[in-house]
Order: sequence, then structure tokens, then C-alpha cells
Amino acid sequence: MDTLERKNDLFEVAEIKLSYSGKVKNSLRPRVESSRQVYEVFAQAWDNERIEFVEDFKVMLLSRANRVLGIVNISSGGTAGTVVDVKLVYAAAIKSNSSSVILAHNHPSGNLMPSEQDKRLTQRIKQAGVILDIPVLDHVIMTAEGYYSFADEGEL
Repeated sequence: MDTLERKNDLFEVAEIKLSYSGKVKNSLRPRVESSRQVYEVFAQAWDNERIEFVEDFKVMLLSRANRVLGIVNISSGGTAGTVVDVKLVYAAAIKSNSSSVILAHNHPSGNLMPSEQDKRLTQRIKQAGVILDIPVLDHVIMTAEGYYSFADEGEL
């Protein structure tokens, strides 16, 4: 019997575990309606001691009413970049039943302008969102002193 149970375990599907619990009333969650508000919410979730040191990539998960369901750190890298797995962005979005997402990463250099790599990554994530019906509303590049919004600049 013990051997049979172990064989059955072999065929169980592994799953990603993300934690989401609605402990906060929806009406108390911040609503984001502009890139400035997005920047301010992300700034609260960012480690200020790291923003000029290492590059982090985060995703803001939104309800249909653009209320913030949560912010998930997708990856942390070095001083000049980080690797982002598109699947992890949407694993978080699907698990939390998000209607849309907003992307953000910081440039430790302080340069607000997106690199070609930033633009390509944004398009890849955006394309995945079209297929999944979870659109990317914006991608914000953060520094300690300001931000760049892909949506505001017509780059989305």
C-alpha cells in the first residue's frame, strides 16, 4: 500500500503557491487613476535602501475598479539589471484574480529613460496579457527622485 501511495504522488501536479487573503476591505484599498498615484503606491512598497543599489521588478495587481489587490516582487538582480520571467508576472495575476496589472522596476543608476531591453520586455509582457485578458496598464521606471511612465509617454 505504501508503494502504491508513493506512485500516486508521482502523478500529482505541482502548483505555484502565492499568498492572497482579503483581510482589507475593498473600499480601503487604494485606487490608482494616474501614473503619479501608481508611483506613490509603488514607492510605499519599495525598499528605499535598495532603490539606488540593486534593480528590482514588481507587479501591481489590480481589480476591475483599479483598486490595488497587492504588489508582488517578481525579481531582484544586480546593479545593472534583473531577469524577469513573464510566467511569474501572470502567475501572480491569475492567482489573485486580477483584472489588470501595472509593472514597475527601478534603475539604480538614476536614469529614468527606458532601455531597448526594457521596451522589449514590456511588449512581451503586454502580449501575454492580451492572450490572458489581463492587460498591462502601465510600466513605471522608478528612481529615488522620480519616475517614467510608459503609458504617459505613449510607449505602451
